[in-house]
Amino acid sequence: MELAIFTKTYDIADTVQNFMDVYYATHMKHLASELLEKGLSPSQISDAVSAAIKVANSSGIEAHKHFMPVFSGLKDGIIQDCKLSDLGYGLVMMNADPSLPVVSEFQVDILNDYLNK
Repeated sequence: MELAIFTKTYDIADTVQNFMDVYYATHMKHLASELLEKGLSPSQISDAVSAAIKVANSSGIEAHKHFMPVFSGLKDGIIQDCKLSDLGYGLVMMNADPSLPVVSEFQVDILNDYLNK
């Protein structure tokens, strides 16, 4: 069942913003919940996403282009999740708990790529 919301008048600014949000979402190929499979806990993911959004905002990056709150269905039920662009995913991994091997390996790979340019 789909929910349709009808209104007699539409604000053109809202319509354009909704279109842009859909456009940005098409470039968000990752879900934060995918990190559960890599060994991060829900609280570690939440902390890393929050830190990544702070980095984006303080760097002048428009966070809404890289982070979109969504709900995802897992076997345990529906959870709050976040769609991530490639940049958003990278920022989350850079701000995740470095004691986890998957995170530290990602960070070292990024630094090696940067230094070898």
